[in-house]
Amino acid sequence: MSGGEVAGILVAVFWAILVSFLAVVLVRLAQTLRTTTKLVADVTDQAVPLLADASTAVRSAQTQLERVDAIATDVQEVTSNASALSTTVASTFGGPLVKVAAFGYGVRRALGRKAEGEPERAGRPVIVGRTVPAARRRKRKG
Repeated sequence: MSGGEVAGILVAVFWAILVSFLAVVLVRLAQTLRTTTKLVADVTDQAVPLLADASTAVRSAQTQLERVDAIATDVQEVTSNASALSTTVASTFGGPLVKVAAFGYGVRRALGRKAEGEPERAGRPVIVGRTVPAARRRKRKG
């Protein structure tokens, strides 16, 4: 055996080891790719129904939001109508009710004095549309 033959055998053994190593790596890579393909297929099989369920839930939520929006619009309309009604009632009945209450108070007070037997006090004269100058001077001094 000469040196060239030994070198050829060494190169052949080296190539055999390298090819064996590459074959093992390729087999493992093929197994990994098969497993990955199966995993992706399983995820796809499970994701499609989940996406359909999510789509249904989103549609249902949209329907509910439309209903809530309609209810909120109706509530806003009722609120504005109640405010208008309150303003109308206050302006229509407010003044007359105050006058009736004042009249009732005056009647009760007058009847109460007569029942007790107190003499009616004569107050200062009231002139409609005019102010008594003496009353002004007393207020300024006092």
